[in-house]
Parts: sequence; C-alpha cells; structure tokens
Amino acid sequence: MEFLQQSQYLSVLLIGLVVGYLSGLLGKGGSAISTPALQIFAGVNPFFALASPLPASITSTLSATAVYSKEKLFNKRVILLGAAFGVPATVIGSWLSSYLPGKTLMIMTALFIMATGMSLMYSFLRSKSTGELTVISEDVPAGKLVVAALFIGFLSGLLANAGGILFSSFFIKKLKMPIKQALACAVVLSAVLSIPGALTHWWLGHIDWNIALLLSLTAFPASWLGAKTAVKMKTPVLEKLFALTLIVFGVYDIFFTIWK
Repeated sequence: MEFLQQSQYLSVLLIGLVVGYLSGLLGKGGSAISTPALQIFAGVNPFFALASPLPASITSTLSATAVYSKEKLFNKRVILLGAAFGVPATVIGSWLSSYLPGKTLMIMTALFIMATGMSLMYSFLRSKSTGELTVISEDVPAGKLVVAALFIGFLSGLLANAGGILFSSFFIKKLKMPIKQALACAVVLSAVLSIPGALTHWWLGHIDWNIALLLSLTAFPASWLGAKTAVKMKTPVLEKLFALTLIVFGVYDIFFTIWK
C-alpha cells in the first residue's frame, strides 16, 4: 500500500463525498469517476486508483439500496438473473485485467456510454415521461438480460467498476423501465458485482485499503443522500439529468484516457 500525504487524505475524502452522492443519485458504483479523479486531484498511483474504489462502491451502493427498497422499485427477476450471470463474468474480467491492455477498451466503453446518453437524451426530449409505473418480472426477456449481464459483468471486472451506468442504461433502453426503477435495480447489481470484483482485485494486489477506507467514510452517507434526492426528484428532470451525466462521463473518460 502506498503512503498518503495529509493533503491527499482530504482530496480522497472529498472525492468520496462527490462520487458517493452521484452513485446514489444515478444508480452507479462510482468507479468511472473516482478512478480518474484519484489520479488527477489526489495524485494516486494509477495502479491503485483503478481498483481501490471498488470496496467503497460496495458500501455506497448498499447505502443507496436501503433508500430504494422503501420505494418498492426492485424487480427480483432482473436482479437475480443479472447477479447470477454478472458475478462469474465479473470474476473472469477481473482476472483478465492483469493480462490485457485496458486503454483501448476504456475508450470504447466511454464512447458507448456517451452515445447511449445522447440517444437517451433524444428519446427523453421527444417523448413524454414514462411515469412511475414499473416493469413487472413477467415482462422481462430473460435472454436479453442474460447476455447483458455477461457483457456488463465482464466489463465491470476488466475495468474495475461496478457497471451501474451500463446496467441502468440497458434497463431504460432495452427493458423500457422507468428511470427510477432502472436506477434502483442497477444500484443493487452494482453492490453485488462490486463484491467479486473487489475480492479478485484484492487477491491480485490491485487495492490500497487506505484509499478504500477513506472513500467509504464519505461515500456511504453521501450515497444515501443521493438516493433520497433521486426518489424525490420529478421523473422528467431525473431522466434528463441521467442522460446528460452519461454524455459528460463519456467525454470526460475519453479525454482522460487519451491524455493521461
């Protein structure tokens, strides 16, 4: 584990605060933001910045899950199938991360996220809100979900993130879920997939537990607050905020990956 200076401690705590809030608000683990932020603002070694946020993703997503559970937005079929096929795919992706160069894959993932955000924004602007109705288990196509879980789980392990953005985008675009239900299901799967990813990267020596603990200290309460904000926010506003965030994250990750 690397030794953090006093100024770095404060930076890591602030990153955990911001990332935790966005995690709860947007149903994601937060690694897509925290990894580059740790390198840029806290000066953390890229080796540890990649996987050290994963343990904090577990705590932050569990915090948000507690909020979403009270709203009864979960779809058990989506969560169970997503976890059953996403977890082994995450382990495989995490293991392969030591052997494959991830820069090109990170750029491709960022482009996909940005394109998804633009597509969602176009759809949200053109159509009326889907409202607060939820998608029931019987309406979920198992085949699509299994393929998505395998793909997203693999990417989550390979890039050391929880896959929340990809899951929530898939739920909205392909399963036609309303935004709040999509975020609720995605945050649960983020918590589940973070566990095997964190354990595998820990075994591979990719996690600095000093950084992970600092991130967790502020990410846990901030994620709860973000989830509370999401469930109270008007659906059309949340839809546009989600799509805009995908675009910004995609552009941010592309430039960071190219110029780092």
